[in-house]
Amino acid sequence: MSLSVRTVLATAGLVSIAASAASAVAATSLSTSAPSSVTAVPGSESAARVERSKEFPGASVQRSQPFYSTFSICAIDPETGESGAAVTTRVPFVGRAVPWARAGVGAVATQAWTVVEYGSDGLDLLAEGMSPEDALEKLLADDAGRESRQIGMIDMQGRSAAHTGLKNGNWAGSRQGVNYTVQANIMVGPEVVDAVAEHLDSTAGSGMPLAERLILALEAGQKTGGDKRWGRLQSAAIRVADPNNPGRGGDHLSVSIDVGEHAHPVAELKRIYYKTQGALGHREFSEIAGSDVVELKRMLHALGYWCQEFEEFPTAPEFDADRGLMRTDPDAFQVKIDEYRKLARAFDDAYGIYDGEAMDAVDAFRAQHELDYSGNARGLVDARFVAALKDAYYTRPR
Repeated sequence: MSLSVRTVLATAGLVSIAASAASAVAATSLSTSAPSSVTAVPGSESAARVERSKEFPGASVQRSQPFYSTFSICAIDPETGESGAAVTTRVPFVGRAVPWARAGVGAVATQAWTVVEYGSDGLDLLAEGMSPEDALEKLLADDAGRESRQIGMIDMQGRSAAHTGLKNGNWAGSRQGVNYTVQANIMVGPEVVDAVAEHLDSTAGSGMPLAERLILALEAGQKTGGDKRWGRLQSAAIRVADPNNPGRGGDHLSVSIDVGEHAHPVAELKRIYYKTQGALGHREFSEIAGSDVVELKRMLHALGYWCQEFEEFPTAPEFDADRGLMRTDPDAFQVKIDEYRKLARAFDDAYGIYDGEAMDAVDAFRAQHELDYSGNARGLVDARFVAALKDAYYTRPR
């Protein structure tokens, strides 16, 4: 599989590089899936200083490689059959190049001086039954720039491997555990991959969705400092493939989120995931109740949309105790307060909670007043609805 005639996707705004096919291949760091194993490249040359250009023999264009100094995860969930990759970096648009996942096959992360094609090609080799270690060897066999690459991959058997070239910027290395591999370069230190790996270990077998585990593990790594090039543009991305989910166009990607640029990309990745999944934690909420709901129901009742079995809308209880009791008999006054609160609570429970019956009445009103738009949430009480309701209520026949 010669690389000499294949192009590599360049990302706008990133440094480009073209490596000579004739250059010598130095020793590499290859780490495989021994549980909790760590491989680092101490004293490695900064890849940011590598800038060489030459046309490859037989190629009509130069190969350009986007540079993603980053940390990433490739993992599987043997219980659900999912595979996924997640990544964050201090370079924009990381999702265009680094994370790859394929249902029933595994996941790949291709980074540092990134050969984007290693994502799909690596998955192809895993699909053929090749081990991640052998797949890496085959991908890199004729790559003259292999010492500037970093790649992690995992198959559905839980076998994983990572390659960290000697020209990756410090700190660079990887760690493999049960059903995952973490790889990183230009980090503040090994504590980043340790934090990621330890979080993955802590959630294994918990029933937590793989996507959530990956995002929270990235968050754990980011809290230790992550990519040490602080002050740069940042991005994050995740791909999760599920053989039981058709995805879009049959790609089986159940989760595919890109945060192209954000001051806090992992936090934004988590927010988007929780929000779009409707997962617990994506919002704060409590009972929707109060005098505004009572007013809503009163108006809908008067217009014939809510609880027509009531001839008149019920009247809220009033506190009519003699306030002089506060001075003459405080205990008796407290009894009156407790009695009123009990009545008020019963009234609110009956008429002050925004329940399904009220939502149906709102939707009926919207439908009859040309406010029923495709995609509206059930029982939507927005500014247009309130204006239309008040207009109908205050101009109704008396």
